[in-house]
Amino acid sequence: MIKSPALLSLITVLIVFASCATSKDQHRRITRQLQQGKIKEDTSYVYDLPYKDGKHIIVQGYFSLFSHKNRAALDFKMKKGTPIYAARGGVVVRLKEDSNRGGWSKKNRPHGNYIVIQHSDGSRAGYWHLQYNSVLPNAGDTLRQGQLIAKSGKTGYAMFPHLHFLVWRSNGGNWQPIGTRFSTSKGTGYLKPLHFYQTPVQQ
Repeated sequence: MIKSPALLSLITVLIVFASCATSKDQHRRITRQLQQGKIKEDTSYVYDLPYKDGKHIIVQGYFSLFSHKNRAALDFKMKKGTPIYAARGGVVVRLKEDSNRGGWSKKNRPHGNYIVIQHSDGSRAGYWHLQYNSVLPNAGDTLRQGQLIAKSGKTGYAMFPHLHFLVWRSNGGNWQPIGTRFSTSKGTGYLKPLHFYQTPVQQ
């Protein structure tokens, strides 16, 4: 039983906003169908979870109504200082780690620390709200999948500590966030909001 009214309120808010928005947008509709298993595919790249230890819950999923309304992005709730690993290998094209400011105000949006990694197929992954001065690689560095890259935090526009993760793909110069498959202890698939996920046990 949840005894804390504040915690109960937070969970209620997250449940309301975690479900995907209804929309005529084709990309949203397809992403939702992939999550639900109504569309099955086995050709897209399989990403690692961006962490290695423990289970973490998705508090916002793709196109959630709260702050992901127009984004195929994922929010993993985790404590400050949780090690973050590259979900896929690539080259660091942008990063920021000089901010220690964050909180529940849109004025904090520019202050989020991040790292952006470009993959071999031209897509890019972004890792946001990173801890101050915790990014390990430099711009231009080539990273391998599973390499330690930073620590999670609460910088930028963030109600609580979490990792904001998204992947973009360029369509004629127009960058569009896309849903991605992940390898988890439950198997390979598209992650769903309000579910816990853990990395597969290493053999």
